[in-house]
Amino acid sequence: MMISTRGRYALRVMVDLAEHDEGGYIAMKSVAERQGISLKYLEKILPILVSNKMIEGVHGKGGGYRLTRKPEDYRVSDILRLTEGDLAPVACLHHNAKPCKRMAECSILPIWSKLNSLINDYLDSVRLSDLVRKCPL
Repeated sequence: MMISTRGRYALRVMVDLAEHDEGGYIAMKSVAERQGISLKYLEKILPILVSNKMIEGVHGKGGGYRLTRKPEDYRVSDILRLTEGDLAPVACLHHNAKPCKRMAECSILPIWSKLNSLINDYLDSVRLSDLVRKCPL
């Protein structure tokens, strides 16, 4: 399993919004500059986060984006699943995978199953608040 640029950038956006939360909306231009991500690329990520109610946005003067919940209420796994889909390391363990014909006699399936559990359990345990470094004003 390899986390794509979209997944990594979505996580960076969420951390940035949490780090710079002062109660108002944060301009995406500011996030883009701090994170070194193009606005064009962010325009592809933001709708995913907005439509899944991870963030909310307001257009116009004073607009921008902000988290919809406290940082401790976001699991890293949920953010990555939005952008990556399933986090399974092999296709046969994906959530809606077609049953594999070799599953019953597959000698390596236990390895992939354990790895899948480790990945998901770990990412489920990490909260956005664990990644936040509050910046001095």
